[in-house]
Amino acid sequence: MTPHVTPQADPAKGAAVKAADRAHVFHSWSAQELIDPLAVAGAEGAYFWDYDGNRYLDFTSGLVYTNIGYQHPKVVAAVQEQAGRMTTFAPAFAIDVRSEAARLIAERTPGDLDKIFFTNGGAEAVENAVRMARLHTGRPKIMSAYRSYHGATAAAINLTGDPRRWASDSGTAGVVHFWAPFLYRSPFYAETEAEECARALQHLEDTIAFENPNSIAAIVLETVPGTAGIMTPPPGYLAGVREICDRYGIVFVLDEVMAGFGRTGAWFAADHYDVVPDLLTFAKGVNSGYVPLGGVAISGAIAETFAKKPYPGGLTYSGHPLACAAAVSTLEVMAEERIVEHAAHIGEHVLGPGLRELAERHPSVGEVRGLGVFWALDLVRNRETREPLVPYNATGEANAPMAAFAAACKKSGLWPFVNMNRTHAVPACTVTEAEAKEGLAVLDEALSVADGFVVA
Repeated sequence: MTPHVTPQADPAKGAAVKAADRAHVFHSWSAQELIDPLAVAGAEGAYFWDYDGNRYLDFTSGLVYTNIGYQHPKVVAAVQEQAGRMTTFAPAFAIDVRSEAARLIAERTPGDLDKIFFTNGGAEAVENAVRMARLHTGRPKIMSAYRSYHGATAAAINLTGDPRRWASDSGTAGVVHFWAPFLYRSPFYAETEAEECARALQHLEDTIAFENPNSIAAIVLETVPGTAGIMTPPPGYLAGVREICDRYGIVFVLDEVMAGFGRTGAWFAADHYDVVPDLLTFAKGVNSGYVPLGGVAISGAIAETFAKKPYPGGLTYSGHPLACAAAVSTLEVMAEERIVEHAAHIGEHVLGPGLRELAERHPSVGEVRGLGVFWALDLVRNRETREPLVPYNATGEANAPMAAFAAACKKSGLWPFVNMNRTHAVPACTVTEAEAKEGLAVLDEALSVADGFVVA
């Protein structure tokens, strides 16, 4: 929805907000003296604005979680109503809104994932899924892909495949990484999706064989990897992983923290691939981040493991009433307003065709990938060699081309999602056709800046 609020400039207040932030807030993933966070005055729908009156179309959805946009009035009202009735209550009790949130989530998860363990976010969901898998199987090792992100808690960060893991990698966490399929930058020298799928599955099975199948508790995969590059798996890959897990008694965990709740144009990305995991982690879009909430959807077989013996895990704020009220209202709004279907429509008819058209005209675009409102542009210095526009994990001057691209986006009123050599187009699932086209027009201008770094 287009904002009804007209941004009012108040530079003095903005300066005060920034000063307090710089004096007291310790920011994540940052060298504290090298950052300059924007002071945000407000947000509505797909937009936010600063204290200088500048408005931005948010092509990041926060951190890819405001699936229904900012400040949806029905969800805001539901949180307010719940706060007036019961602000909080301990997780050991049966609370109406907690039960209803669990029921609505279970209705939408694939297969028999009918039990919901609530957490405060995605990393905690992954953390508990890993614990459940180890206790269910009695095995120590967990396998995950190199191109992945699973969160910043102890187990989740060790599962993560990107460089954010490096500083916290214990080397003793029982994690084994492997290469998942990615045809554009294939580690298997594949030339077709079918080859990439077959070789990736063989690589996974070989890795399992050398690690000892009886030592592996779980394979954890993002159904569609998010921050690592939105690499949609080739047909048959997830089904193949499911078959391997079944054959060796390994728990199959799908991480849908980013891809879930409409982001890919389906309730869960697993729905596109007709696969049912044993555990499914979620957060973000479950209530668009209005109040922190995550969880694990649990299969009947794993739930039965803890039927007569306690599950040794819990969180003080698990299933917090305010968060669950936001989830209930969000899921109801998504159904009433057909937001999942809308996301699919935007991906098929606006973002997908629009991004591919940009790729035809801009030599800096090596590949376009995605579905729904979950897209990535892989930016390159040379289309033939596929050399990334900036080196892997580039910082400082080495990252100048991507920094210039991002600055061009912001100057024209688009807030971009930039990671390494990619920009992701991940607006709210409610983004209108006009808003999506507005974003595409800004990307068109900014990609001309990226084109300036292309070499023959």
